Amino acid sequence: MTLPADDLHGILAFLRHAEALKHTTRVAWTSTGQQESVAEHTWRLCLMGLVLAPRFPGIDVGKLLRICIVHDLGEAIGGDISAVLQADMPNKAEQERADLLELVTPLPQATRDEIVALWDEYEQAASPEARIAKGLDKLETILQHNQGAMPEGFDFRFNLQYGTRYTTDDPVLRVIRAVLDDETERRARESEAARRDRPAAS
Repeated sequence: MTLPADDLHGILAFLRHAEALKHTTRVAWTSTGQQESVAEHTWRLCLMGLVLAPRFPGIDVGKLLRICIVHDLGEAIGGDISAVLQADMPNKAEQERADLLELVTPLPQATRDEIVALWDEYEQAASPEARIAKGLDKLETILQHNQGAMPEGFDFRFNLQYGTRYTTDDPVLRVIRAVLDDETERRARESEAARRDRPAAS
């Protein structure tokens, strides 16, 4: 099958714009102290989906991974909004969808429609694959916070409630959640102890 010139240029334009996800940062740091990008988060979310997929009977692995890949594409334009701030942004999903529509504009119509439909499915948790992707997304975030060199004063315990509606129904997600919650509590205690032990400024 040939690739028409207009389609090729549109696809390349989209890919160039999506490159912004490589330098759009999240409220998470790596274990070496580098602030995490959205692209890095998406990569490990996809990796989680791949290695855990056999544990989810009846799940379409390809669809799960496609949903994971597109779930944060709109952030290439609007950036990442931390979960703490989202409570004050009731229209966040609408804005992110508008950003997604802008980002995919150069793509061929069929590809554009597929990506938007996958994003909508994720946002609405409208399929088993979307619900698993939602749960894994929350778990990857918590995993990174627990593993990362987070800044002083980071509220680890916020994560004990973060994303619970998507991580408690499936038994596999529930088990992973329990392990990560234990890690979260440990990180919180370690952070508090470090602050107590730090010499007071003179």
